[in-house]
Amino acid sequence: MIVIPAIDIRNGRCVRLFQGREDRETVYGDDPAAMALRWKAEGARVVHVVDLDGAFAGEPRNLRAVREIVEKAALPVEFGGGLRSIDSVRKVFRLGVARAILGTAAIRDRGLLRAAAAEFPGKIFVGLDARNGVVTVEGWKTDSGVRALDLLAEVEKDGAAGAIYTDVATDGALSGPDFAAVERIYAAARVPVIASGGVGTAEHVRRLAAIGRGGLYGAIVGTALYDGVLTLADAIAAASEGGRGARGGA
Repeated sequence: MIVIPAIDIRNGRCVRLFQGREDRETVYGDDPAAMALRWKAEGARVVHVVDLDGAFAGEPRNLRAVREIVEKAALPVEFGGGLRSIDSVRKVFRLGVARAILGTAAIRDRGLLRAAAAEFPGKIFVGLDARNGVVTVEGWKTDSGVRALDLLAEVEKDGAAGAIYTDVATDGALSGPDFAAVERIYAAARVPVIASGGVGTAEHVRRLAAIGRGGLYGAIVGTALYDGVLTLADAIAAASEGGRGARGGA
């Protein structure tokens, strides 16, 4: 399992929102590309970039910052936030991102998901941002009424190459992911799964890495890294330990 640092961008700055709430913002820097370079230096193989302004507005708003991350850090970037048209998807791939994440559009516009998956095979992931097992949309503001497990089955049929499962209730809380929910998503999935939300300790990373006998593709870590309660090096080491343990020390 790989550990993926999160870079959330709002008004051009690196921020974290507690449980996605706009009124619970903490700013960690004004140079997202420099942050990406920091995570690369500490061992990151991929970075998870979210345009928060785009998620709330319905179209990407921080593409200049995304371009600088791609060009300066030279790391694979998975990007989400406001991708609700095929033109916006094409635009971010022209910037050089490795993967695009569709969230709201995966529910509101299944035709877009099918079109994007056909045009960019293997590069379209779907964000399953859930509260109590039900997917939220529009920057986590609206309850869609659709169960994450049900949406997973549908987006796989539409060509999604992977799924990012975020437990909204634990995001930014550092209290641990909803491991049972992640296990259910992993067990049902036929595509790679990335877990997000709640990671606060190395033990949390180990437990995620052990899911499915070490089969979970990745874990996104944000607040714990920014607040200094967990280092990226320790998280990467924990992921390796958890995976080996799940495979019986192989």
